[in-house]
Amino acid sequence: MFETIYSQLVLAAAVLVVTFAFVKGDEPERIGAAAYALIFVAGSMIRDGTSLSVPRWGFMGLETVLLVVFVGLALHSRRTWLVWATSFEALIVTGHILVAADLRPPPNAVAAVINMSNYGLLVSMAVGTFWAWQERRAAGVE
Repeated sequence: MFETIYSQLVLAAAVLVVTFAFVKGDEPERIGAAAYALIFVAGSMIRDGTSLSVPRWGFMGLETVLLVVFVGLALHSRRTWLVWATSFEALIVTGHILVAADLRPPPNAVAAVINMSNYGLLVSMAVGTFWAWQERRAAGVE
C-alpha cells in the first residue's frame, strides 16, 4: 500500500500531524488524532478492489465511523477545527456514497475529492492543535 512516493508522503504528513496533536493538543485533539490514526491503520489493512468505480465497503465503513467520532467531538467541544474536520470527513463519506449508489461519478473526481478532503482534515487538525497549544501558553499553563 505504501509503495509509491505519494503514499509515503501522505503517511509522513499523517504521522507528523497525529504526533503533533498527541504532544501539544488537548483532549479533543488527542481523541481526534487517535481516531484518525486507528482508522488510518485499519484502512491500510483492508484489501478492497483497486478500482475506484466499484464501492469500497470497508473504507466506507471506516470513514463513516470516523465521521461519527468527529460529529460527537464537534457537538461536545467548542473547538472550531472540529467543525472543519467533520465537514471534510463528510465529503469523504459522500464520495463513497456516490460510488455505492451507482451514480457513476468520474473515478478521478472521486479520488480527488477524497484525497483533498483528507489533506483538509489533516490541516484542520494541525491548525486546531496549534491554537490549543497557543491558548495554553497564553494562559501560562504550559
